[in-house]
Amino acid sequence: MTDTTAELAGDHRSATGIVAAPGLVDAHIHPDKSSWGGPWMSRRRAGSLPEFIANDLATQRAYTRSVEERAHALLSTALAQGTLAMRAHVDVSSELGTRNVEGVRAAAERLAPWLTVQIVAFPQFGLLTNPGTVEAMAAALDSGADLVGGIDPLGLEGDVDGHLDAVFGLAERAGREIDIHLHDGGEPGLAQIREIARRTRAAGLQGRVTVSHAFALGDASLPTLGATLDTVADAGVWIANCALGDDPVPDLDQLGRHGVRLVAGSDGVRDSWTPFGSGSMVDRAHLLAYRTGAMTDDELERCYRICSTEGASLIGVPDLAEFSGPEHPTRVEFAGESIAQIVVDRPGPVSVIRDGLVFDRR
Repeated sequence: MTDTTAELAGDHRSATGIVAAPGLVDAHIHPDKSSWGGPWMSRRRAGSLPEFIANDLATQRAYTRSVEERAHALLSTALAQGTLAMRAHVDVSSELGTRNVEGVRAAAERLAPWLTVQIVAFPQFGLLTNPGTVEAMAAALDSGADLVGGIDPLGLEGDVDGHLDAVFGLAERAGREIDIHLHDGGEPGLAQIREIARRTRAAGLQGRVTVSHAFALGDASLPTLGATLDTVADAGVWIANCALGDDPVPDLDQLGRHGVRLVAGSDGVRDSWTPFGSGSMVDRAHLLAYRTGAMTDDELERCYRICSTEGASLIGVPDLAEFSGPEHPTRVEFAGESIAQIVVDRPGPVSVIRDGLVFDRR
């Protein structure tokens, strides 16, 4: 992992006590699912991935506000909290077609050029097991989606080769990048990660494939963990983690030693999956720091970096990926003493600035 700690530390506070920091990046969020801006939504308990998915489908069918309205409410909140780019995973299926993608794209266009939104066509309800979804995914790439998504080739679909053939095939035909949800744990999860990395190298997609969640990487007891991390690094596969609840979080030092690059995101925000979430990536940096036992300023700043410049490098947003200090034309300003303190105290920004222009939150 590139060490940009020096960029974040040092001379980043003005004489007036304002901390200038890189713009934040939410590298994994589901705005089409969110109930943000609407009435409180009670949730049903779920104990397995299929149960969560069934709850989500029922919730989406019951929403009375449009995808665009709900997504715009969440994206606007994230922007006001300093998020200047995000990767949105948006459901595509035989039933939904491309309408969620079109809704999120419409919401994003209302916030351009302040907020850069990259959309992943996400086959949450199955790619092979939900007939017609492969065709809907191809259509979504013509209707506002930027990347090809996937989900649990083994645990949900039961066909690793078939699922990955479809995902990589769609990406090759459309010339797109890939971001695959992988909740499967244990050695089966690691084996799938290695297969994704192998296919990444074979397709010449180094640096253009992400595995999201990758829970198996959070189990230090697995015998092939180290070899898997080496394979991931060699293929340039990115890992996205959201530090949610009791979900596994990988050892940040271990990932760094193996050269694996990590980004972070909100995942679900006030949807059927979770009552939590705020749209703030400062909150997410705080959770990541808390879950990984961060104590020193360097460790806290690393969590901010994962939630800012690392995410920008993943998405490919040059004005966010580099940060030159307090006068950088794209930055977020906080009242405080240091970035480490900002991660702990979680204040809202006093200014959100992109390309020299201050965002008006009114």
